[in-house]
Amino acid sequence: MSDPEPEDPGAPGKPDRVPNGGNPDKYKEDLDLAAVYVSDAQYNRNIYFDTTPQAVRLYQLYNHWVLKVLLYFFILVNLGLAVFEEPAVITTPIWATMGAELLCLLAFTIRLVHYAKVIPRDKFWKDPKNICIIVILMLTLIDMIIYGALKSANCHALRWSRVLRPLLLVNVTEGRQLRRAFRSIRNALPQIFYVFLLFMFSVLIFSLMALKLLGLKTINGAPYFTNYLDIVFDLYVLVTTANSPDVMMPAYNASFIFAIFFILYILINTYIFMSVFLAVVYNNYKKYLKEEVRQLVRARRHKMARAFAVLQERQEGAEPVVIQERWNQLIRLVRPDISNSHRELLWSVCDDKNQGKVAFMQLADLLNIEVITLKSRPHPLQGLCPALYLSAPSRLLCRLVQHRAFVITYDLIILVNAVFIGLDEENQVIANSEWVFLSLYLLEILLKLYVFEPRGFFSKHNFWNWFDTIIVVSALVATVVNSAVKSAGVYSSRQILDIVFILRVLRLIRVVDSIQRFRAIINTLIRIGPAILTFGQLIIVVYYIFAMVGMELFKGKVKFYGDDSVDPAKAFCGNRLLEGTDFAKLNYCKNNFNNVVSSFILLVELTVVNQWHDILWGKKHLIQKKVKSTDSVPQGHWLWHASNPA
Repeated sequence: MSDPEPEDPGAPGKPDRVPNGGNPDKYKEDLDLAAVYVSDAQYNRNIYFDTTPQAVRLYQLYNHWVLKVLLYFFILVNLGLAVFEEPAVITTPIWATMGAELLCLLAFTIRLVHYAKVIPRDKFWKDPKNICIIVILMLTLIDMIIYGALKSANCHALRWSRVLRPLLLVNVTEGRQLRRAFRSIRNALPQIFYVFLLFMFSVLIFSLMALKLLGLKTINGAPYFTNYLDIVFDLYVLVTTANSPDVMMPAYNASFIFAIFFILYILINTYIFMSVFLAVVYNNYKKYLKEEVRQLVRARRHKMARAFAVLQERQEGAEPVVIQERWNQLIRLVRPDISNSHRELLWSVCDDKNQGKVAFMQLADLLNIEVITLKSRPHPLQGLCPALYLSAPSRLLCRLVQHRAFVITYDLIILVNAVFIGLDEENQVIANSEWVFLSLYLLEILLKLYVFEPRGFFSKHNFWNWFDTIIVVSALVATVVNSAVKSAGVYSSRQILDIVFILRVLRLIRVVDSIQRFRAIINTLIRIGPAILTFGQLIIVVYYIFAMVGMELFKGKVKFYGDDSVDPAKAFCGNRLLEGTDFAKLNYCKNNFNNVVSSFILLVELTVVNQWHDILWGKKHLIQKKVKSTDSVPQGHWLWHASNPA
């Protein structure tokens, strides 16, 4: 990279230099191609696209944010159709859901065809992602045709293709982070598997010892640890601590010596093995993630090298460089939103030592650095009433508001407000105190707007100023509406009052901004938000697949009855096979696969471990009865067990 000579190309009225033999079309095509390379490096896109001018323009359109938003919109619609499909949370005609799904399939097909126009044909058909998407679209269309035909003939039908829907989220071009996470987990599985085998071997050995040592060791002689498979299951549950100390108590009641067995088991399998398991998962995942990052860095450098090769100009007796004129034009294409001062800052940082290609390779990293531009503007009141705003009392007020004591005072007010929130709302003094606190918060915002320039106060980087204002104004509006409705005597719902309570509690979050340590933690959480979102998508993919399988296999097998129901079937969740089980006694009837919402909640309950074995125990008891009825098959023990990560 090098400064131009001898004239300033950015000066008004001076024509841009046109290299490439004076061919402006070729010059523009080179800039577009280089801009695409730099943009790919900036956003970690590793797509081998065709470099013809038409393909480059199509590729730029393919990466436009509007098309990406539309793609994710149709993915969400496609996933959300489960809410309206049988078994439905909200019942809709079959033609409505089918029509919406056809529209989604059409959008995915258009996106795939667009992608096929961008990359070479041989690369397109060698990419497993594209083959996977094509197969998913074809299987879904076949399933829709079969399902529609069977439904029109009033026959029983299954929507087996719904389990494939979340795979579109993984295989679309924009799902590269999700695919990277899946690959890292897949590569780490072999080492994890060996640790898991050793762990299961330990559980089996302890189960065998329990069968011989603890059989019938109860005070009243009741059966206890008499079936080997039951013992394996109980000890596996004990690793998750969900049935502790219940599983130990019969043996412990017989003799305290038997507690040593369970203590050793917990030490070895819960603490040692689980710690080793976690360490192996972490180390292997980190190792393969590092390799993914290395490949990403190599791809980024390759993209930047190709961009430099397109833009470089050779000077006699010197290394090839990118002159500032072309560099500025490149930045305008890649980041048209940045200011001239920001662009000049990037140039000065990027090539302060005239290092040419070495400096140019840093451009993608520099573009990802957030630069906050602060503009010093006079306060509007200073222009309207300079004598008043610049007077001694006004300057004193400004100093007081900017002082640390002002912040501490309002932190104390927030804490006092927290105490009042926890007191009895029916007390008239407590209820009226809300107006006092609201007035103080409004006064704070008005004082800050008086001291600080409004546009700077409400800039996009001042999150807490926006948060304070929105919460306080919303609380004021909700409190006024609540008081007006109550005074009118037509208050029949707690919804407005609940909103007021929530807004009051949210005001307490303002304390976080006042404590530096808290603020650092919040900022860290915000920065790792994209990584958390990636693994959140991964969990949703797994949940969705299990939910779809569960709904197709087990819908309607367990029924929930409301608190006001007097139906005798309420005692056994609408399934006599559950009569007398802990599942029914604990009123777990709502834990079922009767719709997608219930299915997701059930899977979440199993994921967080607590009481998951109680959900399974009734099913295990029913399976042992070997009931032959096909109309009352309980929720599958194997499926729920598989969905628990333990």
